Amino acid sequence: MRFFTVLLAALAIVTHSPVAFSESPALALAGVYEKGVQLEDYWVSEKLDGVRAYWDGEQFWSRGGNIYRAPAWFTQHFPDAEMDGELWMGRGRFAELSGAARRLEPVDASWREIRFMVFDLPTMDRPFSDRVAAMKALLVPSPSPFVSMVEQRRATSHEALMSALDSVVAQGGEGLMLRRGNSLVTAGRSNDLLKVKRYQDAEAVVVAHLPGEGKFEGMLGSIRVERDDGRQFRIGTGFSDAERRNPPPVGAMITYKHFGYTSTGLPRFASFLRLRDDEPESR
Repeated sequence: MRFFTVLLAALAIVTHSPVAFSESPALALAGVYEKGVQLEDYWVSEKLDGVRAYWDGEQFWSRGGNIYRAPAWFTQHFPDAEMDGELWMGRGRFAELSGAARRLEPVDASWREIRFMVFDLPTMDRPFSDRVAAMKALLVPSPSPFVSMVEQRRATSHEALMSALDSVVAQGGEGLMLRRGNSLVTAGRSNDLLKVKRYQDAEAVVVAHLPGEGKFEGMLGSIRVERDDGRQFRIGTGFSDAERRNPPPVGAMITYKHFGYTSTGLPRFASFLRLRDDEPESR
């Protein structure tokens, strides 16, 4: 009985007037899982290849502090709570989703295929396990066909985690996420939130386009990028033909994947994943 009293009080906390962000919302960022973590302390969910979005009760904010302009009908029946999650179209549809979400004038047909997948209640000052229960109370069943709770289940062992990872990847998924059950909402990167992948990913800024040769003649061959520490390197794989014809612009932030580091500290087998999705389009 005491638990439900606490839960009702917590729900009252998250259903207050929305805040306005003058700059980027303070969001939790994920570290990288390594074997040896005490998995019994964590919840596990699928890592969706969507666009990170923060719902403040009135509108969606990107990680960089920009607004995603969803149609009014899309959020009409959302619960009166601030929610952190991903705008998502389904596995393998990130490029399509990103283009739809970043348009200044939303296209109804595109937004009818988007779902807001909620993985946290960022204004609830309770451990994540309690926030899972609160999300279920808000979103199961969902009050809207356009918002759902990301499925959360208890982690058990490394072997079970790797088996679940392989299953998700085989179905076209990106990976898994782990969230410590007793963790409170905090901004920045910590071991309270961990991503589980067969590869690592990171971000860098595009500083130059390098021309292609052979079958890529007349298109992009590779990009030169720069990390936060000032070191530069090239990325020449992972691009579709369409991306080679219209590459990420100089100055843009991109996400790339890699498989550890070389002896000189640069990413090994770096490959382009996507353009960072925070900036709205101009049309």
